[in-house]
Amino acid sequence: MASTLRAHGTLRAHGTAPSGYMAAAAKVGAKCGLAAFTVLLKISPEGGAKVAMTSKNILYAQSGGVTAVINASACGIIETARRHPAIGRVYAARNGIVGALREDLIDTGLEPAGAIAKLRHTPAGAFGSCRYKLRSLSESRAEYERLIDLFKAHNIGYFLYNGGGDSADTCLKVSELSATLGYPVQAIHVPKTIDNDLPLTDNCPGFGSVAKYVAISTREASLDVASMCESSTKVFILETMGRHAGWIAAASGLAAEHEDDAPHVILFPEIAFDRDRFLNKVESSVQQNGYCVVVASEGTRHGDGTFLSDAGSRDAFGHAQLGGVAPALAELIKTQLGHKHHWAVADYLQRSARHISSGTDVEQAYAVGAAAVEMALAGKNAVMASIERVAQQPYEWRVGEADLKLVANVEKTMPRDYISPDGFGITGAAREYLTPLIAGEDYPPYRNGMPEYERLRNVAVPRRLKQDFRV
Repeated sequence: MASTLRAHGTLRAHGTAPSGYMAAAAKVGAKCGLAAFTVLLKISPEGGAKVAMTSKNILYAQSGGVTAVINASACGIIETARRHPAIGRVYAARNGIVGALREDLIDTGLEPAGAIAKLRHTPAGAFGSCRYKLRSLSESRAEYERLIDLFKAHNIGYFLYNGGGDSADTCLKVSELSATLGYPVQAIHVPKTIDNDLPLTDNCPGFGSVAKYVAISTREASLDVASMCESSTKVFILETMGRHAGWIAAASGLAAEHEDDAPHVILFPEIAFDRDRFLNKVESSVQQNGYCVVVASEGTRHGDGTFLSDAGSRDAFGHAQLGGVAPALAELIKTQLGHKHHWAVADYLQRSARHISSGTDVEQAYAVGAAAVEMALAGKNAVMASIERVAQQPYEWRVGEADLKLVANVEKTMPRDYISPDGFGITGAAREYLTPLIAGEDYPPYRNGMPEYERLRNVAVPRRLKQDFRV
């Protein structure tokens, strides 16, 4: 009766299996492009052996605040993986890393190709996301051991994590510690953040669409205010996201085509807020133009580093919970200048507006997802699929890769030469950088006047672990 021997990853002979068969298996793995695989040696009593191979599976997870194009990255991953016989199944963790810890996985292989294709034009997170940061191995060894148990139980050899800076840190930890705990997993980071603050990439998928939304909203709102300023609103304030980096607020500057066009004031986290200078700038704009449009990053801060809008609480990543800089500025304008005003907070609207996404952004989001699969198959580990700007005019880009050790926990802020000398606007260099990122339209299909977005069935993978895990 034949017996079965199993070797993982770096083909090592077990028992009395002839080394020649192991070499043959290695050649098969190389030919298939397998970087992580399982080889089965079926040895007969006569000493013959047959080599069989089971492909490793992918675990994909979405993390942090979702975007209008994060599902385009998911689409790129799943469609690319389906074209490679070297990959088994693509599992998605329901609600990000939390789902992985709970062994709450989704089998994307049960979704028809048409449904997966529609993810490209569907906003938000198709599989659910979370804000949950893994701590160090010494602080939370149980979580890492749980992940390794999950990887083993479901034959997972590739971990593709789609998120921002904190997600890059988690991805790096999984890569390093899975090897430490005896089950090496290739971890590839798929960039996503509307804040555009990841280093070693020209820009971040998700940002271009938010930039487009904010620039368009600023232009349209300014036309409204200009129409009514003679007898009504004099000052309009738009609050955008951006805790430490002012990229989103900066994008509003693309709304201006002429010198006196809105926005008249942009507030960046990189520039300390000066109350008197701000009020003087607003009043000057009202006197000169009849109105003033202010775009303020939620991360606008005083000279001592405290946020104007710090609510005093912290999110799951330990970041200050922000929101409320617009009403704070409005109250200041009311009490000090006496102008009638209105304010708005873009909030979730800016990051979910798939109907006005940037064509460039959609293409790049899909591309980094597809590239992550190719990187995994090429044996890459602890890297991020990055975007490299090849040329400016005409704009050209390509997908590159960045070492996660240089990405995790590092924030890229606005260069000072992108901000005007007075600190209230953007420069030509910033405009040149931002403009191609909002270029192009990629409208979703419409039915009955509404965009058609896909909702997957998200069928659960049967659980194999005996114990539950509380998060």
